[in-house]
Amino acid sequence: MLKTNFQVSEEYLRRALSSLEALEGRNGKGNEFLGWLDLPEATPSFLIDECEQVASLWREMGVQVVVVIGIGGSYLGAKASIEALRHAFEEDVNPGKMRVVFAGHNLSEEYHAELLDFIEDKNVACVVISKSGTTTEPAVAFRLVKEHIEKKYPAQEACRRIVAVTDAASGALKSLSTQKGYKTFVIPGDVGGRFSVLTPVGLLPIILAGYDIREMMKGACDMARRCREKNYDNPAVRYAAARNELYASGKKIEILVNFNPKLQYVGEWWKQLYGESEGKDGKGIFPAAVNFTTDLHSMGQYIQGGERILFETVVSVKHPKRELVIGHDAQNLDELNFLAGKHLDECNKMAELGTRLAHIDGGVPNLQVEMDTIDEYNLGELFFFFEKACGISGYMLDVNPFDQPDVETYKKNMFALLDKPKYEEASKAIRLRLKD
Repeated sequence: MLKTNFQVSEEYLRRALSSLEALEGRNGKGNEFLGWLDLPEATPSFLIDECEQVASLWREMGVQVVVVIGIGGSYLGAKASIEALRHAFEEDVNPGKMRVVFAGHNLSEEYHAELLDFIEDKNVACVVISKSGTTTEPAVAFRLVKEHIEKKYPAQEACRRIVAVTDAASGALKSLSTQKGYKTFVIPGDVGGRFSVLTPVGLLPIILAGYDIREMMKGACDMARRCREKNYDNPAVRYAAARNELYASGKKIEILVNFNPKLQYVGEWWKQLYGESEGKDGKGIFPAAVNFTTDLHSMGQYIQGGERILFETVVSVKHPKRELVIGHDAQNLDELNFLAGKHLDECNKMAELGTRLAHIDGGVPNLQVEMDTIDEYNLGELFFFFEKACGISGYMLDVNPFDQPDVETYKKNMFALLDKPKYEEASKAIRLRLKD
């Protein structure tokens, strides 16, 4: 699954294997948040059955649009999966399918106003995802969507149209769910948000969108077994070793590259996974993502000729799911008749190979992660591979890859500026600072 254009040293492979053993032995930093290691194989079938029952109920109710509310790990895994699996023009070609849209991942007034415009005349339901129920962005969005649903439908029916994915026992959302009688699913307490795609956080939205979550779990299970192997052929070990060796050599930025736009949000999910896991204690590779060939016409110049502080990890797709052949044109004004009869995917793969060779020649090391095709099974493999490698890589950096101590800083400033109760002193200090 993982290929490199350079030899990974024995030293870094040894270190990666040692970090794998710490991860599997659950005696490293943040070991109280390692529940995701067991998820693929330990997920009970009845949990998937329950998610499928929600989908069946809402289809019977004629639901057209499901608003999934969450931020960070509470939406990115589901968003990445759905964007990868759906038809690019799904709203036009699948009018009878429940459409999953996302909210609560920003505070844009325009975005949420336009969301309410969109669902105004639709048959709508909502999944709200939050351990606490008090995270600002999703909590604000849920207020808006809940108010819309409660105005549109009778009280009992409105409650059937809201499902909460939250903490098992505590928190504002859990309390509201108990009070209102919402159907609830549990976010495991030992799984952090960015590792939660294989919990109900990801399972429920993916099932609602109409995709085969059992195949995704099968792919994740198979990869989990491969990534437990205590040898240098373990793909998670090799990836963690390679990226840490490159980091030690001065490569401070890793760019995740795709040559298929369906994988754009996999890049967004990966950025959070690695950025939030490793960026602490003044350490960490900065994760970025690009979509080629599109971004070759914008970022290509820097990657090829800019400062040599970066390396690329290319996610390659071996087999496309559709076939399209380039035709012959009698005039040949675009001078592309040399491509006539070729599949578009052949052109894309030669663009990928040519780009990788050019970047390697330009001093940008390349790693390659190859998927067989873009489907549920292969996405399950990919998610678990990156998660397992992230845990190993974080331990190699000697950081806790399972906390995020600095994320609260902006929130404290925001609350102070919005005059939240108990933030009065902080508010005064910030306003004095802004006057200077």
